[in-house]
Amino acid sequence: MAEQLIELNVTGMHCNNCAMSIHRLLEKKGLRDISVDFAGEEVKFSNNATLPLPQIIKDIEGLGFKVVDDPALHSPKFYEQVENKFIFCALFTAPLLLHMVLPWHVLHLPWVQLGLCLPVFIVGCMHFGKSAFNSVKGGVPNMDVLIFIGSTAAFLYSLTGTLQHLGPRYMFYETCATIITLVLLGNVFEKRSVNQTTSAVKDLMKIQQTTANRVINGSVEVINSKDVRPGDTLIVNHGDKIPVDGEVLSGDASVDESMLTGESVPVEIEKYGRVIGGTLLIKGNITMLATKVGANTTLSQIIELMKKAQAAKPPVQKLGDKVAAIFVPAVILISLITFLLTYFVRDLSLQTSLMNAIAVLVISCPCAMGLATPTAVMVGLGRAAKNGILIKGGDTVEAVTDARYVVFDKTGTLTTGKFSIHDIKLTDGASLEEVRGIITAIEERSNHPIAVSLVEQLKSLPQTKTIIRSATEEKGLGMRAEDVQGNSYFLGAGKVADTDYNLSLYKNQVLLAQIAIDDTIKPEAVGLIAALKKLGIKPVLLSGDKKNRCIKVASAIGIDDVHGEKLPDEKLSIIDVYKKKGKTLMIGDGINDAPALTRADVGISMNGASQIAIQSARVVLLNNDLSTVVKFLQISRHTLLTIKQNLFWAFAYNIIAIPVAALGFLNPMMGAFTMAFSDVVVIGNSLRLKRKKLTP
Repeated sequence: MAEQLIELNVTGMHCNNCAMSIHRLLEKKGLRDISVDFAGEEVKFSNNATLPLPQIIKDIEGLGFKVVDDPALHSPKFYEQVENKFIFCALFTAPLLLHMVLPWHVLHLPWVQLGLCLPVFIVGCMHFGKSAFNSVKGGVPNMDVLIFIGSTAAFLYSLTGTLQHLGPRYMFYETCATIITLVLLGNVFEKRSVNQTTSAVKDLMKIQQTTANRVINGSVEVINSKDVRPGDTLIVNHGDKIPVDGEVLSGDASVDESMLTGESVPVEIEKYGRVIGGTLLIKGNITMLATKVGANTTLSQIIELMKKAQAAKPPVQKLGDKVAAIFVPAVILISLITFLLTYFVRDLSLQTSLMNAIAVLVISCPCAMGLATPTAVMVGLGRAAKNGILIKGGDTVEAVTDARYVVFDKTGTLTTGKFSIHDIKLTDGASLEEVRGIITAIEERSNHPIAVSLVEQLKSLPQTKTIIRSATEEKGLGMRAEDVQGNSYFLGAGKVADTDYNLSLYKNQVLLAQIAIDDTIKPEAVGLIAALKKLGIKPVLLSGDKKNRCIKVASAIGIDDVHGEKLPDEKLSIIDVYKKKGKTLMIGDGINDAPALTRADVGISMNGASQIAIQSARVVLLNNDLSTVVKFLQISRHTLLTIKQNLFWAFAYNIIAIPVAALGFLNPMMGAFTMAFSDVVVIGNSLRLKRKKLTP
């Protein structure tokens, strides 16, 4: 039976431990291709329909989470919101703390303290206790287990003292209430901070939320952009968002595509031009035909790639995940050992031993380890997106670390891809008009930069029209075609003696003409090559174009290693050679670059590239600006640096804090405060990436 990809929106996850418990549950059920993104509130898996979906949803909700149709529309009940839980608990905790500084006799009465603590403890049981039980049941104990055990121990100890009239030495209700209240405060900060780390995706999703003016039988109706169907005719006026991807039927306009490319200069769109959903029409009016809607639009695909990228784990996270998985049982064991040693070996009082053990529980923070990597990755990917760089995987930021080589394709990558014909050499019997007509008819069937440029140049020149019945593109070679009379053609990089002519046109296997074409070097190419060399990265030119043309371009911009006239399989071999020497990045744009982009440690594609090249690459430069390659390397380097800083803080905090608590130098209330603070520090360090000055 065919497998079906299921996507669920799951609320209630607040760290990587929550995600791991859902992941483990689905693994036990035999589901495959599982992806759980706690920040994006998404769970994906493949189901072959052997397990009913309602049962899977019931089991996920049995862990204490909530499956909803749309998180944006889901509004939790008043009493379910963590902010309201914190405020409620704070109102009862404040008087409990005040009894230590105010001489009011009523606040010292055991039954009054019990009355103030009980509502807080009930909230703690509902919030932390339920989560703790479900996480243990799911096989991945989370931080809430520690909080629940610690607060419950303090409450039961105090309750025993109250019922047996054992005196004030047994009154620790304020400890129980303060632990719960401070951890809830940490959850509030954590929730708000995680929301900020996912702002890039949320901003893109807001762009999608717009209306469309659809033309039906001469009248115009306003509908939601989600309801647009392929083939619909839409009217877009000055100041409107373009609702979906499409082609302009009439009118012309200036379109702000900065949300997609990061480029602030508006793009001029004319009849038959392509427009992208979510971009802003800032001047003019157009009538357009909807071609891509829903999940097929460029913006939807970018959002989906961003979500997948945020869910992809860098290798550096694996250590954190492994430690977090065994952390809670280890802390419970340390807490138990602390109690036994302090009570039976050091012969301290029961209350001192118990408080030391509780302090160990509440000061521990596996959440900080779980948040260390994903928060940094989300902020880093968001900053890259705002600079016109689409990174398809969180693991990519680590893959480019210590890169030694950047391999460039030439045409459309280092050069503008705007080609012009310098000369056409005809063979006997061929006419210039005939050759122009054949070239135009064949190249109209290709989206390669050379083809687009040649058609643009030739369409205004005199030519004999040729009607092509079929055309196919061969990777690294050229185009094969057949006209309605049955004549076969080949237009491509034929091996001819005269290297000044880099295209050959054959008709029925007979050479008809040789064409000399060339393009110009991108203005930012020279600066990019110099910047890469400054970073200690060696640039390499790898192209299927004539070697003498490759050497000409390479010498002009400062590249020493040149490989010309290479077919796709030869490009793979060369990439393999460089990978053996060190980490290798590949930047290209054509169909013939797709295998090399996949083979390199990280493939980088230009946005104007062929669809296959974009799909093969792990990074897409949305603004087609080569200089953003340096920005990508800087963002990746600082993202990885932030991950390492976060993991260091999370590990160091626990390595120092747990022994300090075990030795009795920290009380449970201070432990709860510092535990919550450690989450805020980790997330705050990640958020610095949004505005941090990027250095090489």
